[in-house]
Amino acid sequence: MLDFDYYIPTEVFFGRNKIQRIAKKIKKYGNRILFVYGQGSINRIGLYDEIVKILNDNGIVYKELSGVKPNPRIDSVIKGVELCRQNNLEFILAVGGGSVIDCAKAISAGFYYKGDPWDLFLRKAHVLDGLPLGSVLTLAATGSEMNGNSVVSNADTKEKLVISSDLLRPRFSVLDPTYTFSVPQNQTAAGVVDIFSHVLEQYFSPIKEAFLQDRLAEAILKTCIKYGPIALKEPENYESRATLLWVSSLALNGLLSYGKIGDWATHYIEHEVSAIYDVTHGVGLAILTPHWMEYVLKESTTNKFYEYAKNVWGVEGSNLNKVSQEGIIKTKEFFYSLGMPSTLQEIGVKQDSLEEIAKKAIIFGDLGSFQKLNKDDILNILKNSF
Repeated sequence: MLDFDYYIPTEVFFGRNKIQRIAKKIKKYGNRILFVYGQGSINRIGLYDEIVKILNDNGIVYKELSGVKPNPRIDSVIKGVELCRQNNLEFILAVGGGSVIDCAKAISAGFYYKGDPWDLFLRKAHVLDGLPLGSVLTLAATGSEMNGNSVVSNADTKEKLVISSDLLRPRFSVLDPTYTFSVPQNQTAAGVVDIFSHVLEQYFSPIKEAFLQDRLAEAILKTCIKYGPIALKEPENYESRATLLWVSSLALNGLLSYGKIGDWATHYIEHEVSAIYDVTHGVGLAILTPHWMEYVLKESTTNKFYEYAKNVWGVEGSNLNKVSQEGIIKTKEFFYSLGMPSTLQEIGVKQDSLEEIAKKAIIFGDLGSFQKLNKDDILNILKNSF
């Protein structure tokens, strides 16, 4: 196990009606806020009205940034930064899924940067400070409610890039499972895949001496396998929604990665697929992940895949390669059972764009730590996924 500093500062308010806690927490940082949300789901479930009432009843002045899209755009970030500066705002409240929270984080970082916020994503500048923010989560998927990561797209350059800083971690997050009851089946399924993939990216690591982290990871993977299908069949099943909401946070709040090195190659490849084609992140991951597994499975990595197949899927046998292959097949079958597509062609990706995707994926260098991937490797994975 590697050395590490443990830091998970977000206060989590989990359960029904915890939204009532937000006014007191916001007022610790100020009385003027930016209220960021998406394209209408919080209106449909009555959450918008509930939050506005809380803000008004507590004398909190707010400006709204609405219409944040899935795969949030840098244009929304720039608009949010301008609203914060022009109105002397002191806090950001993000209400929605991971895209809304990611947009809020980018606004938080951009507020203290004098240039184009996209510079932060291009690594031309670093996050030096962040306007404090909190979140109210409405979708179990990205884990953005407890980490300092922000993923934003640039429609002009067709890029989707990441910034990460502890300065951008939400000060608090409200996780009320009832807000996820109305999430459509396809989004629920994509969210489960996203959670599953986050865990895999940390599980498949070059660090072999991390017994505890690996067992925690396997528990979260098995939880997704158990409760994902239940949430699809029974969308108002509180236990399944609550469990998925919590594992979403645990999967990417740092707990599984402390003392390890993550891989993240599949995520970076998918970012470029969705940057060009604007597909749902979890859908892209469902397609790419099994093909990444097949590509990096070799003699030097078989032990880890054997461990995965045995401990997560219950595959029995002594033939390491055969058991490992069966684990990959079961992963693919699980994603398919959730209604996920299995090829890039099914989601509208054109074969003549694969070269561009591979090139953009390595803008900052080769990918992966479990198995290093260069442009040719990535292109082969994309071709196998097509």
